[in-house]
Amino acid sequence: MNQPSAQAAPQRVVVITGASSGIGLETAKAFAALGWHVIGQGRDAERSAKAAAAIKAAAAQGCKVHFLRANLSLMAETKQLADEIKGLTDRIDVLINNAGGVRDQRYVTSEGTEETFSANHLAPFLLTRELMPVLETAAAESEPGAVRVLAVSSMAYLQPQHGLNWVDLQRLEGEFPAGAAYCEVKLANQLFNVELARRVAGKGIVSQALVPGPVATNFFKHGDETMQAYEKTAQTLTPQEVAETLVWMATAPETGKDGGRMFYQMAEHTVQPHGKDPVAAERLWNESEILLASMGY
Repeated sequence: MNQPSAQAAPQRVVVITGASSGIGLETAKAFAALGWHVIGQGRDAERSAKAAAAIKAAAAQGCKVHFLRANLSLMAETKQLADEIKGLTDRIDVLINNAGGVRDQRYVTSEGTEETFSANHLAPFLLTRELMPVLETAAAESEPGAVRVLAVSSMAYLQPQHGLNWVDLQRLEGEFPAGAAYCEVKLANQLFNVELARRVAGKGIVSQALVPGPVATNFFKHGDETMQAYEKTAQTLTPQEVAETLVWMATAPETGKDGGRMFYQMAEHTVQPHGKDPVAAERLWNESEILLASMGY
């Protein structure tokens, strides 16, 4: 008499924003090679099409690849992206909020937000919130800590030791020091990581952050002269090297516990006090919710 076969484990699902080039693309290719269901996001149509083809070319047998387009500086498109993702899968095992960018001056979106802030912080905040139900579904079917949300922050978080500019969080008024605005939003990524980790710890979900270090990509091409000069002199890692750390963060047992931490090159990075301030982390969360509510989200 034939024994009933054990139910196959569901295919693991990873969502990666900013997957059309650089770190995001290499990370998506690595997960595809592992046979995961990869859902990538990009902004530019041509780069997105090329990225989708590259990810599929790297895919193991049985891997599924979907590539979606959205401008994550706009909350309307971020919300639409979340809805499209939920139409593709009822579970997410790993969400990697990788998309972001720098600008050389203040740009205000059609929704009235400052673009550096909205693309780097507000979009991953909204996307994570909207995808939480499918993250929780995966967590309910998985070992504690197997489901993870990973933020791509930066060593730039070290610069604003005074903390965030609470008087004008988006720097919509007065002068706009582009470099300082970028450093502040990278601190926001880490504070979001801290507060998210606290809020989801009881759900079996873990939040961690990556500090990639300088990477040989086109990341700084829209930055100001100071940022572009820094890129030319910095010792850089390859996108593949950084992707290796992200995959490790998404799958290794040691990164599936004690959320709110930061990692660099396959090792834990000691977070400075202003990057793990629980009061600032909770305040940023609340301020972000208020801002999104004022925009109808």
